[in-house]
Amino acid sequence: MTATCAPIFPRVAKDATIRGVKFGARERLAESLRTFRAVFANPGLRRIELALVGSVTGEWAYAIALAVFAYGRGGAAAVGLVGLIRFLPSALAAPFAAVFGDRYRRGLVMVLADVLRALAMVAAAVAVFVDAPAGAVYALAGFVSVVSTAFRPAQAALLPSLARTPEELTAANVASTTIESLGSFVGPALGGLLLAATDAGVVFAATAATFAWSAFLVLAIASEPPAGDRGRGPGLRAEALAGFRTIAVETRLRLVVALYGAQTLVAGALNVLIVVAALDLLDLGMSGPGFLNSAVGVGGLAGAVVALALVGRRRLATDFGIGLLLWGVPIALIGVWPHEAPALVLLAVLGVGNTLVDVAALTLLQRAAPDEVLARVFGVIESLLVAALGLGAILAPLLVSLFGIRGALLATGAVLPVLTVFSWPRLARIDSEVTMPERELALLRRLPMFAPLPASTLEHLARSLRPLQVNAGEEIVREGAPGNRFYVLASGEADVSIGGRLTTRLGPGDYFGEIALLREVPRTATVVARTNVELFSLERDEFVAAVTGHPESREAADAVIGARLGSLRAGMASL
Repeated sequence: MTATCAPIFPRVAKDATIRGVKFGARERLAESLRTFRAVFANPGLRRIELALVGSVTGEWAYAIALAVFAYGRGGAAAVGLVGLIRFLPSALAAPFAAVFGDRYRRGLVMVLADVLRALAMVAAAVAVFVDAPAGAVYALAGFVSVVSTAFRPAQAALLPSLARTPEELTAANVASTTIESLGSFVGPALGGLLLAATDAGVVFAATAATFAWSAFLVLAIASEPPAGDRGRGPGLRAEALAGFRTIAVETRLRLVVALYGAQTLVAGALNVLIVVAALDLLDLGMSGPGFLNSAVGVGGLAGAVVALALVGRRRLATDFGIGLLLWGVPIALIGVWPHEAPALVLLAVLGVGNTLVDVAALTLLQRAAPDEVLARVFGVIESLLVAALGLGAILAPLLVSLFGIRGALLATGAVLPVLTVFSWPRLARIDSEVTMPERELALLRRLPMFAPLPASTLEHLARSLRPLQVNAGEEIVREGAPGNRFYVLASGEADVSIGGRLTTRLGPGDYFGEIALLREVPRTATVVARTNVELFSLERDEFVAAVTGHPESREAADAVIGARLGSLRAGMASL
């Protein structure tokens, strides 16, 4: 960012402003840290994050061992073949494997994926120990990659249902991204140490243990809807396409997914360019690519601290744009200033941008996509990202041959800044459109049938509420009429009567209309505004889908309806 000239204000006012900014920043950071701690105080989120530790660490250790094994059996060509086996099938399978995350319990899908991956790793270890053909190990590697495409979308879709507030969801994504950054160099380090002391078979066996650890932790999560609560489509193909359709019709999703895909395309190119730059441009020797990649990892950890500021912010889309700028600009600057020390610093800055992009993008996607198709949306995204990584790796050598390494770095680094500048007004519009309806959220959280709902669902419902002003003496609902809305009273008073007899007086925070919607019966009472009242109404489909889609919410609604029908019967008996 560049500094701009500003008017000179009196010294006292300026100092007061600075103190206020510092105090606000400290308060924001303190609140963010409290929310971050709350992630690990939440039993479900804690288990998910710790399970991710096992999954990510195992995946990286296994990837290193597999590459070394392949190189020993067939040289560089075998390493390339393994990469193709790992990434191509998973890119094709991701939209279909993600269907299971919307069709069944997401925690169960993660557990089954972990168990299958653990068994495959045990089989790979046995294959190495008995000196089986390398093709058997490669086939198991492809199987693990395909199964993994069910784990990640289910995990990303499960987080919103476990988070209790929007801030906690953002903090959970910060934790997940931090774990990814740590795993990106802890996993390879552990794999390398084990390889130095043993062989690939032992690393495969150790990876099986990390997957088993992940499965054990996720198994205890029981706070999501049981299987069958989510709707099933006409078939696997149609259900898989639902993720594509959702992204196609939702403007916010299209923009975020397109920019996220562009960032991954650049990342795929960087995977190649960073090797060429280390060896041919910076003259760092064979260890150079490792040093440069480590700088990105260190920057990613620093980015986790920066990302804590996102926890309490409502401008995630513009933060996403800032992250994209921090991704592209450093790559271009390495082409301008090709020296070792600046390159390490610039790649660390890129690592900060990587964390910002991941946290903001994941949170935006989780908030924008409907829960019933959320896993499939992430399946589409995973497929897109894997394909973008591969395409970037293919384009990078072409850029080097056309422009040289410095020109390739400049061209690659310019992609994201240009896209971000053109997309900035739309990103800003997303932030302006998703301002949190705090008053509506507070009303819904106080209602027994809505209190158990995940934060993301409550956000969606709060934005779906429609305000309604009713003058004193006006009828709101009539006994015997069909019901099509649920109502929450925000201010004023209303009288409830049955058969023309006053039975109840409602005040702020009270609600009515749920019996007709959930029992599919006519209105059981008449409600008339006693004073001028302010109401919020929720359409039938939104109300029914939210309440019946969550077991605890449905149970609370049944209890409320049972109590009200009991009162109704008692009132009728007294007439």
